[in-house]
Amino acid sequence: MSIHTADERAVLEGLVERQREAIAGLLDGLTDEQARRRLVPSLTTPLSLVTHATFVEKVWFHHRVAGVPRAELGIPETVEESFVPADEDTIESVLEAYRSACERSRVIAAEHDLEDQFPGHHGPLSLRFVLGHLIAELARHAGHGDILVEQIRAAR
Repeated sequence: MSIHTADERAVLEGLVERQREAIAGLLDGLTDEQARRRLVPSLTTPLSLVTHATFVEKVWFHHRVAGVPRAELGIPETVEESFVPADEDTIESVLEAYRSACERSRVIAAEHDLEDQFPGHHGPLSLRFVLGHLIAELARHAGHGDILVEQIRAAR
């Protein structure tokens, strides 16, 4: 079945998957040095966008939906810290961590209905909201990354 004619859940999950692929694709063809290159005043680099996306998967699915404490997940305390790759991180290690987090998120989501609710800062959140939020957040960051990668490739 095509995402264009699927039911609501398949559409939401399909759109999340498209954005996950776009995030991982930011690192295609880059060297580790290029992936860490800062072209803007913020901490945003192609590599940091993927480390942040790993954080996002873990916060929204692993923590909020599955209820695993943040400390147990070993994720940064702040959003800003999630944009800082470790010195030893490489494209390969960051992609492996991202893909692993995405796979765990898929398993967690599959265990719930769209209407199921989970704790949020401002009240309960449905899985439907979490999927919609992921689509928006990953799409925004993929767009940021597209621009950075375009600049990096143009400077070759």
